[in-house]
Amino acid sequence: MADWRHPNQFRRQGGRRVAVEATPFFARKGGEGGFTLIEMMVALAVFSLAALALIRLEGATIRSTGILDQALVAQMVARNVAVETLTDPQPPTLGTTSGTVANGGRNWTWTLNARALGDAGAVAIEIGVAPGAGAPIAQLMVVRSPSAGGTQ
Repeated sequence: MADWRHPNQFRRQGGRRVAVEATPFFARKGGEGGFTLIEMMVALAVFSLAALALIRLEGATIRSTGILDQALVAQMVARNVAVETLTDPQPPTLGTTSGTVANGGRNWTWTLNARALGDAGAVAIEIGVAPGAGAPIAQLMVVRSPSAGGTQ
């Protein structure tokens, strides 16, 4: 029976031809360096997964920054309304009052709800601020003492 191996797959040993085990096609020869195609494809796949994760993280960070910016400006509007209410010589009228103000290049709608606290004349003031006509994104509660704002 004839052996159909390549001639380089034999060696001589004691006058006879002995078959040598075939080396795999991806095996490196002594001094050769570098990466195989499969190694490069796996490295690129791992790199692309990491890059996609970083891109998603960047998008989430940008969205969070916008939300925080809007909430910060809404809190400033709520504080401004609270300071105006606390420093006004007249106490706020009990019930709900609303208005609009421009701050940070945007229009904000504020709602002030004042209610009496006991018989001493203190007033609880709840302030909600919304961008435009939307739902409030900032809320603040302050208490005005009977002597606040002016002489009473």
